[in-house]
Amino acid sequence: MTSPLRVLIVEDSEDDMFLLLRELRQGGYTLDYVRVDTAAAMQAALEQQPWDIVIADYSLPAFSGPEALKLMQGNGLDLPFIIVSGTIGEDTAVDAMKAGAHDFLSKGKLTRLVPAVERELREAEERRKRHSAEHALQEANDVLRNYADELEKLYNHAPCGYHSLDKEGIFIRINDTELNMLGYTRDELVGKKKFSDLLTTESLHTFQTKFPLIQQQDWVRDLEFQIIRKDGTILPVSLSATIVRDATEQYLHSRSIVVDITERKQAEEELRNMEAQFLRAQRMESLGTLSSGIAHDFNNILTPILAASQLIPLKLPNLDPQNLELIKLIEDSTRRGADLVKQILAFARGVEGKRVPLQVRHLLSEVIKVVRQTFPKNITISTDIPTTNLWTVSADATQLHQVLMNLCVNARDAMPNGGKLGLVIANQSIDEAYTRMNLDAQVGSYVTITVSDMGSGIPSKLIDRIFDPFFTTKEQGKGTGLGLSTVLGIVKGHGGFIRVYSEVGSGTQFKVYLPASADIVIPHEEEQVLYSGNQELILIVDDEPLIRQVAQTVLENHNYRLLMASDGIEAIALYAQHKREISAVLMDMMMPSMDGITAILTLQKLNPKVKVVATSGLTSNAQLIEEPGIDVKAFLPKPYTAKDLLDVLHRVLCNGNSVSNS
Repeated sequence: MTSPLRVLIVEDSEDDMFLLLRELRQGGYTLDYVRVDTAAAMQAALEQQPWDIVIADYSLPAFSGPEALKLMQGNGLDLPFIIVSGTIGEDTAVDAMKAGAHDFLSKGKLTRLVPAVERELREAEERRKRHSAEHALQEANDVLRNYADELEKLYNHAPCGYHSLDKEGIFIRINDTELNMLGYTRDELVGKKKFSDLLTTESLHTFQTKFPLIQQQDWVRDLEFQIIRKDGTILPVSLSATIVRDATEQYLHSRSIVVDITERKQAEEELRNMEAQFLRAQRMESLGTLSSGIAHDFNNILTPILAASQLIPLKLPNLDPQNLELIKLIEDSTRRGADLVKQILAFARGVEGKRVPLQVRHLLSEVIKVVRQTFPKNITISTDIPTTNLWTVSADATQLHQVLMNLCVNARDAMPNGGKLGLVIANQSIDEAYTRMNLDAQVGSYVTITVSDMGSGIPSKLIDRIFDPFFTTKEQGKGTGLGLSTVLGIVKGHGGFIRVYSEVGSGTQFKVYLPASADIVIPHEEEQVLYSGNQELILIVDDEPLIRQVAQTVLENHNYRLLMASDGIEAIALYAQHKREISAVLMDMMMPSMDGITAILTLQKLNPKVKVVATSGLTSNAQLIEEPGIDVKAFLPKPYTAKDLLDVLHRVLCNGNSVSNS
């Protein structure tokens, strides 16, 4: 059954309406109609039900066809609208069509009504389908646009960097994550720079060697590069890339994923340091076991030789002086061998003997007396020994005397032309920050003994071997290579450890850490005052990644902001860029590329009021900061505790008004 045609008729004459209805019925339509002759009535009809077509007289006493058209359009309706009139001319009809009417009929030619209605209904249906399709397309476009926006957000805020390069290697696209890594803006890179322009010399060689593989296999994975950031600092990254080709397999561009591997590299370096210390400890343990066995057998060999060398003169009293001299030589050599065995056993077994609470300063005073009487006069002795509040240690006095004498003799031998021998004792509390710098250390209280010289220093390639048994840098016949091995065995046997700092041409410092006696009063950590900052920006300059990491952790946990540099050159570049913000600089004195003194002098040229805290493992470097032209606010010896670092920064930053970085 065909649905009735819903017709809204705008007409004041019922007769004219019936003429319209007759024509439509003769055309085969079943009708559902309403006649209106005012705007209010038409509005009510439009709200009452949907309509298929509107047929309107052009002129009504209180209304008109054009007004009815505007009312329909104002309701957002797109219905076929046919105007009928017996009075208007062609120009008026054209104006009505321009206003949106779909057709115009003369009341004298109503025979054209049915064809006009059929045509307009057909076109209305086509418009409806077209509008429906356009609406669906618009919705699809909106979905795609939203999807593209979401993809763009994911691309730009991904946890790793993404970029695309053209055939020449020039950036054609890069996400925000990688821009933040590199410190550049998109305008500075896209279409202007090649990825290879950002690589260090070594990484550029790797790139030129390995990246052509992508041409052959369409991908490469996990290539490691060092990128030079815009501020000049180095960023280690891992890169994986693929090739995008067109339908004809022609190269279009490459897409790469870039991952910041700074933390991984730091962890690897820390692991390597731990492995090195572990292997060194294993080697020492193995050598100790071996030495113990050798010493036992060697003693069995030496005992009869020594006894025989003493018995022969008694058995043969008439030996001539020359033969007696030979026998005496055998006896002396055997005794030297026996002394050597004692040193081997001391190294192998660690500390033996009775341990008692003792004050190290008394022991050191005895050593100093011996040193003053026996060492050359061109060696001066500098001491810093507290007379009160020095903690005690539980130790064997003879063994510690051996440690101190051995270290002092080594210092003397390092200064054949004279120099200064430094002897310092101090209390030191070690916290977690310190233990991260030295894996041999444990949290607790220690008494430290520092023995320093101003000799030739130990080359870095030998520093790890100085405690190995039988290793010596002295001339043949002037050292057995067991002195430092014995020292280490004794100190470790007491539960302590040793730190060595040396710089070729500047001297060496041995710092012995002995656990304080258990009966001393150790302040609880919560009782210590740990000063916090006020978001001051601190520049940390150190070539040791582990030291930078520890300092960063301590200071960030106490409300400081940080900039990090691995050498003097990088420090100067960062300071020049941020000098108005930087409140203080923590400067290591011994670094490659540019040493601390040169870096400090350069920073003072950039800003004469720069506040510098010098730090070094070699306490003799504290004297360098007193040279003319050097303005250093404090010296912080390594390794340092969190409290040491926070105390010195608090003191420097609070000394006078805030620094002016003009």
